[in-house]
Amino acid sequence: MGELSNRVGAEPGKRPYNPPEMADLAEIRKMIEGALPGAVVEVVDETGGGDHLRAVVAAPQFEGLSRLDQHRLVKAAVKERFDDGTIHALSVKTALPG
Repeated sequence: MGELSNRVGAEPGKRPYNPPEMADLAEIRKMIEGALPGAVVEVVDETGGGDHLRAVVAAPQFEGLSRLDQHRLVKAAVKERFDDGTIHALSVKTALPG
């Protein structure tokens, strides 16, 4: 039986690798909108694999912030999905509404 578990990628005494689920784009959008009320958010899958995403976000909360701080706000909103491996990469474009 030990040989079988090695065949499916598990070392003896270790759990097999289970790749993360693909990101739910609507969930990611809602996470950003929840963190930045009033934001207009678009999230797209850049590669078709569900783990490399692009977010375009226009939010009033960006007023007076550097571009870097704007991006930090967006990425902080979806940190949970980075931490659980659902998202591997997120490119961000930010702007003020209007």
